[in-house]
Amino acid sequence: MKKLKAPDTYVIIFFVVLFAAALTYFIPPGKFETRQHTYQYKGKTRTKTVLAPSTFETVKQDNGNSKVDGVPIFGTHGETGFLNYAFDGLTSGDKWGTAVGVVAFILVIGGAFGIVMETGAIESGILKMAEYTKDKDILIIPVMFFLFSLGGAVFGMGEEAIAFAMILVPMMVALGFDSITGVLVTFVATQIGFATSWMNPFGVAIAQGVAGVPVMSGALFRIFMWSFFTLVGIVYTTLYAKKIKKNPTQSLAYETDAYFRDDLARKEDLESDFSLGDKLVVLAVLLTVIWIIYGVVAKGYYIPEIASQFFVMGLIAGVIGVIFNLNNMKINDIAKGFRQGARDLLGAALVVGMAKGIILVLGGDDPSQPSVLNTILYTAGNSVADFSASISAWFMYVFQSIFNFFVVSGSGQAALTMPLMAPLADIVKVNRQVAVLAFQLGDGFTNIIVPTSAALMGTIGVAHLDWTKWAKFQFKLQIGLFLLGSLFVIGAALFGFH
Repeated sequence: MKKLKAPDTYVIIFFVVLFAAALTYFIPPGKFETRQHTYQYKGKTRTKTVLAPSTFETVKQDNGNSKVDGVPIFGTHGETGFLNYAFDGLTSGDKWGTAVGVVAFILVIGGAFGIVMETGAIESGILKMAEYTKDKDILIIPVMFFLFSLGGAVFGMGEEAIAFAMILVPMMVALGFDSITGVLVTFVATQIGFATSWMNPFGVAIAQGVAGVPVMSGALFRIFMWSFFTLVGIVYTTLYAKKIKKNPTQSLAYETDAYFRDDLARKEDLESDFSLGDKLVVLAVLLTVIWIIYGVVAKGYYIPEIASQFFVMGLIAGVIGVIFNLNNMKINDIAKGFRQGARDLLGAALVVGMAKGIILVLGGDDPSQPSVLNTILYTAGNSVADFSASISAWFMYVFQSIFNFFVVSGSGQAALTMPLMAPLADIVKVNRQVAVLAFQLGDGFTNIIVPTSAALMGTIGVAHLDWTKWAKFQFKLQIGLFLLGSLFVIGAALFGFH
């Protein structure tokens, strides 16, 4: 019997868009009025546009009944239709976010690291590290996981993991692990930190501000929670890495990892020295990392600035490569490296745009404009009020986990859901701090598996992994994180976390 092949990510997205289009023929679009909500964060007044829950209404027909207006098969004159989802998704948004901004971000950093890879410095550094670490290479995993989790907790690290994966994925393969290990210590670690953070400015800070909870409150509980989940992630990743090192063929990525193994083998045959030029390229990468962390934390840099910082890094690395004749590099090889790097991530960038098409077919995520998504948000949000306090808190967690498929942005989801969840928490006698907890855990953990997450698709694109293969691997960890998250949410509700 012939083994069934898992569907391609593009195929999965197509059928999800088809399902979303079908929903528009049964669910009436609705909308909210919005208002400006202000809150204090680090001594500064911040403003966020949020919806007003009591103002929800569906679009009405002339006779006063709710109007169901299915999305057209093909939209014209700028109108979104089912078959327009790919183009409309790719061209939606602006440079500050999904989709066009994230698509550009992915391609630019792919190109920048393509130049770095063209120099051969990273491969030389990896091979030199492999020589030095020998039997101690497993220690790299807890250190890297801890640092990336800390980055997710402190400054909301997410998309930046794509760039670091371009270095750490081949490193993990060279050390005898696999590309999945590289994704675990980079992106998965950042999202565990993001989900359990006590100070993330793009997630918990906005959610607390919108919910009317003092920003940065409940920090001790969240620091304990972050420590616990980070330890779980480290143990899980270390045990997995040991298993793969013992028998590499057990990896779901064994075949696709041949790309990295072959590349490293070619480099090892050509040159094993870690020259001055190689060291300068690696130094340029490290200094860029420091510059980015400083920019994000101190200056509020986001996608446009970070992409440009990596672009500068690529140019500097290219110049160093030409001056020191690294990998026989000539000036045209700078352009060649950029082109190749961007090409390697093109598939991931296309997925980001197509996934955004799902939201557009449902009417978009603007609460002030009629959309099926607004109706789903309002209906599902109010349904949690029918249970006891602890069960209501858990259903908030479930709802946030599911809703994250549609709105992956932490700040966007906070602005859409917390104005609903906060007053509902009062009704069911759940502290608003618990509602924020349900939001951040539901938002962060599901980022690790939903194909609508641009950062996830970019990172597994770097690893040459298809989403279906990643989901097959990730499923068990996802269930484990969900169950542990459930215990924290229910426990917080029962013991009055505030």
